[in-house]
Amino acid sequence: MSDRAIRVKELRKQYPGRDGPVLAVDGIDLEILTGECFGLLGPNGAGKTTTVEILEGLNRPTSGDVEVLGRRWEHDAVAIRERIGVTLQETRFPDKETVRELLVVFRSFYRDGLTVEDAIARVSLESKANALIEQLSGGQQQRLAVAIALVGDPELLFLDEPTTGLDPQSRRQLWDVIRDLKSRNRTVLLTTHYMDEAERLCDRVAIIDHGKIIAMGSPRELIDRIGAAHIVEFALAGNGEAPAPGPEPSAFAGLDSVLEARKDDEGFALTVSEPHRAIPALLDELETMARPLARLTTRQVSLEDVFVSLTGRHLRDDAEEPHGPRPRPRRGRARR
Repeated sequence: MSDRAIRVKELRKQYPGRDGPVLAVDGIDLEILTGECFGLLGPNGAGKTTTVEILEGLNRPTSGDVEVLGRRWEHDAVAIRERIGVTLQETRFPDKETVRELLVVFRSFYRDGLTVEDAIARVSLESKANALIEQLSGGQQQRLAVAIALVGDPELLFLDEPTTGLDPQSRRQLWDVIRDLKSRNRTVLLTTHYMDEAERLCDRVAIIDHGKIIAMGSPRELIDRIGAAHIVEFALAGNGEAPAPGPEPSAFAGLDSVLEARKDDEGFALTVSEPHRAIPALLDELETMARPLARLTTRQVSLEDVFVSLTGRHLRDDAEEPHGPRPRPRRGRARR
């Protein structure tokens, strides 16, 4: 087995746009090691989903070189599908089949793999094995999608936002599935909107924005690049009169040990190297402004802070694709 599960060189994907062609993916280079959990992070429209679809064989690149498990989609599609598992952001199942019946069908697509009962147990759906799909909750259907991806015992598993809609217990059960795959030297490519998930599970992450990889490394390495240990978050209280214009973040950027200041939700967030110096300086500045505090908290820097620092926004699922509507691959699994 190669020490590289995925190799990507100069990957580009171009779509037609109203004002001319748009590059959704703009020259990505990427190598994912065998046996690692690799996180691909980026806001909608950044090129993340397009990149994953190309790696899964659901979309074709405009240009570039892509190898999956040492093979190429244009020559070895059947052989690749035998060795990968995929969960998509949206999956629709026939309502009148049971969990077990559906897994029997998908298990038949593979020469080797897990037993149906083992796949059901991996995602803790034993009590729903004979239930109709229409009787499952959204979270249970998401777990079924993961079981289908696992039933072929894949060497490489693509998990596209797999824990969206899951309750905390189911989410942690899926984390255990990913850790078990890693312990057996299987590779996982994970996309997620939960930064704590990426921090806990991923050996390395890549952050994509505007079709380019803008940062890559272990979560710890990326956090250390900020050069700070803490975030001070605060909001200002009103004084019962007509609200005065709020200060700009730049008003706090020059305070002692403050490395970065930004607006954050309904308040401000300061990236600081020494909170025991930054907080007194902040309180003195607010006293000078005659602006009392409504709240103040401190916490350690997280991968979310790295993302905001690099992209200027939080990782969230409310942005539109910049290139407008485009043909989407079918989101079912009959291709397996």
